[in-house]
Amino acid sequence: MIVIMERGANPEQVNHVVARIQELGLATHLSSGEERTIIGVVGSPLPVTLDQELEIHAGVERVVRVTKKYKLTGWDFHPRKTEIRVRDVVIGGDEVTIIAGPCSVESAEQTISTAHAVKAAGATLLRGGAYKPRTSPYEFRGLGRRGLEILAQAREETGLAIITEVMTPADIDEVGAFTDIFQIGARNSQNYLLLEEVGKAGKPVMLKRGLSMMIEEWLLAAEYVMAQGNPDVILCERGVRTFEQATRNTLDVSSVPVVRGMSHLPVFVDPSHAAGKRALVPALAFAGVAAGADGLMIEVHPNPDQARSDGAQSLTFDQFAELTPKIAAIARAVGRTLSMPGSLAAIAG
Repeated sequence: MIVIMERGANPEQVNHVVARIQELGLATHLSSGEERTIIGVVGSPLPVTLDQELEIHAGVERVVRVTKKYKLTGWDFHPRKTEIRVRDVVIGGDEVTIIAGPCSVESAEQTISTAHAVKAAGATLLRGGAYKPRTSPYEFRGLGRRGLEILAQAREETGLAIITEVMTPADIDEVGAFTDIFQIGARNSQNYLLLEEVGKAGKPVMLKRGLSMMIEEWLLAAEYVMAQGNPDVILCERGVRTFEQATRNTLDVSSVPVVRGMSHLPVFVDPSHAAGKRALVPALAFAGVAAGADGLMIEVHPNPDQARSDGAQSLTFDQFAELTPKIAAIARAVGRTLSMPGSLAAIAG
C-alpha cells in the first residue's frame, strides 16, 4: 500500500500519517520528491479498511493498494531512480560506472598494481575477492582477512572504493570493516538469512542475479535487503545458466531494460562472468551499456594466464585500457557519460 500525500503537504501532516501506520505495527518508507511525498506501508496483515481510514487524514491525496509482490524495489514506493553515493562516486545517475579488478586477491603486488592500472584506464571502483565461493572445494578460495587488508591498502594508495563478496552472516562484521560495498554472489542470491543480515549492516549491497533466477525472484531477493532499512541496493546481471556451452553463461541483456522498467534500483552488467572468455568481454560490455546499464563489472589481472581463478575471462591491463574509451563512446551514443576518477575527469574537462 502507498499513501500519496497532496502537493504541499506539510511535515506535520506526513508525520501524523506515519505515526498512525506505525501504531498498527506496520513499517513505513518515505520517498520525498520536489512536489509530493509518498509513504510506503509494509507489513501484514493490512487492515481491510486501512486505505479508507488513511484517506481522511489531512494532507492525504489518495491511498493505493500495491498488488506486486515486490514493493520497496518497485517504482510505486519510490518514483525516483535511486542514486547511491560511494565515497566520491555516484552510482545510478547519468554516468556509467566501471568496477574493475581481479577475480581473487592473490597478493599485495597483484592487487595494488591492478588497482593503479584500472584507475588509470577509467575505473572508479575496485573489485577483488577475499572470500571466494568455488564449485570445487579444492580450488583457490581466497586469502580471507589478509585479502581484505590488501584491498584496503589498494584503496589507500589509489583512492578507489572497493567491493568484495560476503558469503556468510558470520563474515559480515569482518568484511564490513574493510569494504565500501558488499557483494552477494550468484550462489547466495537466495540465501535469505544472509540478505537480511547484510541489509542491517548499513552499507550498499550489490546483488548478483542467481544462476537460474527469474527477474521477479531477483527483485524479491533485493526486497529482503531493503526491508531491513537499507535502500542502497545495486542489481547485477552476470548471465544465467542455459543449455548453451559456447559461453560460460548466457548474458540476458534484455534484463537490463526489463529491470529498469520494473525497479528504480541501479542495474549493472558483468560481461566477464557471462562470457567466460576474454575475447567476448568487450562485445558484451558494449551491449550492456547500450541496453541502459548503469555500470559494468569487469575482471582485470596483470597476468590472466597465471591467475588462480577465472583467468580465461580476465582482461590484461592493456586490453582494459583499450576497452574503456570504446565504452565511453557507447555511453555517449545513448545519452550518458562515463564516470571517471577525479584526476582523469579534470583532464577530460
